[in-house]
Amino acid sequence: MLRYLTAGESHGPGLVAIIEGLPAGLTVSRSFINKELSRRQKGAGRGGRMKIEKDEVEIISGIRFGKTLGSPVAVLIRNKDWENWSEVMSVEEVKEKQKMVTHPRPGHADLAGILKMNHDDVRNVLERASARETAARVASGAFAKLLLCELNIRIVGHVIKIGSCVSECKKLPQIDDVSEIEASPVRCLDKKAETEMLKEIEAASSAKDSLGGVFEVVVYGCPPGLGSYVSWDRRLDGKLSRVIMSIPAIKGVEFGNGFELSSLFGSQAHDEIFYDNSRGFYRKTNRAGGLEGGMTNGEPIIVRVAMKPIPTLGKPLKTVDIVTKEPALAVKERADLCAVPAAAVIAEAVISFEIAAAIVEKFGGDSVLELTRNYEGYLKQIADGR
Repeated sequence: MLRYLTAGESHGPGLVAIIEGLPAGLTVSRSFINKELSRRQKGAGRGGRMKIEKDEVEIISGIRFGKTLGSPVAVLIRNKDWENWSEVMSVEEVKEKQKMVTHPRPGHADLAGILKMNHDDVRNVLERASARETAARVASGAFAKLLLCELNIRIVGHVIKIGSCVSECKKLPQIDDVSEIEASPVRCLDKKAETEMLKEIEAASSAKDSLGGVFEVVVYGCPPGLGSYVSWDRRLDGKLSRVIMSIPAIKGVEFGNGFELSSLFGSQAHDEIFYDNSRGFYRKTNRAGGLEGGMTNGEPIIVRVAMKPIPTLGKPLKTVDIVTKEPALAVKERADLCAVPAAAVIAEAVISFEIAAAIVEKFGGDSVLELTRNYEGYLKQIADGR
C-alpha cells in the first residue's frame, strides 16, 4: 500500500512527510522534487510568504545512490521564516507570554478548530490548518509523479477561471502545452483571459479582497481498471474526490462533464464504445472524464475543481472575540490574494499520489522492475482484447 503522512506548522521549524510503499529501484531526482515545490510557490496573487521561502527538500531516509530502497522515505522542508517565529512557536515554554489570537476568521478552520480541540488561542489551529502544509503534499506527490513517469502516465493542470474571468480555450491541454502553461503567471492557456485575470487580481489587491476560481487537471495514459466497482471505499473517483476536497479552500469537484450531465438525456450523456484492431476498445467522446463505475476506463481522467476565495482579507470580516464574546474584526494573517494557480499544482500532486497508489495496489511488486513487468503484462492482456 502506498501512503504518506505529513507533519509541521506554518511557522514552525519545517514540514515533514513520510512516504511508505514506494517500490525499490525508483530513480529519484531531488531537482525534480524541488522544481515541483517551486511551481507551487509561483503564480499571480501569491502573498509575501513566497518572497521569504525557497522550498527545497531534504531527503532523510529511504534513498541510496539516487534510488528508493523500498523502505519509508522521509523528507524535510525547512521554513526559513522560522527564525522570526521561534518564540511564538517555541516547543518549549517561554518566559515572555506571547500574544494570543482570539479573533477567528469566517471561512477558515479557526473557530471550529478551537471548539473541537478546546484551545483558547486560534494560533494553535491556524498554524496547522494553513495551506503551507501543502508543500509537504507536493513533495510527496513528486515521488508519485516519478513512479507514474516510469509507466508513461503524465499529468497536466491549468486554470480556466479566476473570479469572473473565464478562459475561452476549448481544447484539452496536452503534455506539449505544459511549457506554455508554466510561462503564464496564472497558468492559463488563453492569453486574453490571462490578461483579464491579472487585472481582476490587481483589482482585488486594491480592494484588499481575495479571489477564487476553477482549475482543471488531466491525467493521460492510465489503463482501464484502476480502482474498483466492488466496494464503495475502493472506488477511484471517490478516492480522488476525497484528496482533492482535502486541499484548503476547495469547495467543489467534478469529473468530465460533471454537473452538465444532469440536464441531458442518457443518450446524450454517455460515451459510446468502439473497437478496432490497432486501438482496441475506445470512445469518441469523454463526457465521463475517464472514470466509470469507480474505475478508470482508459480515456484521460479529467478533473475540474472549484476553489473559494481565501478567507484572510485585508479588510477583515466581522467575527466575535472568543474570550470576551464581543463583536470584533477577524485576525489579519499574512496571506495570498489568489492561490488558484498554486492549487492546480497541489491538485496535480494529490491526484498523482492517488493514481500511483491505485497502480501499486493493482500491480504489486516490491521493486520497480517487478511492478513494471506486471503492468506491461496487463497492457498486453488488454491489447489482446481479453
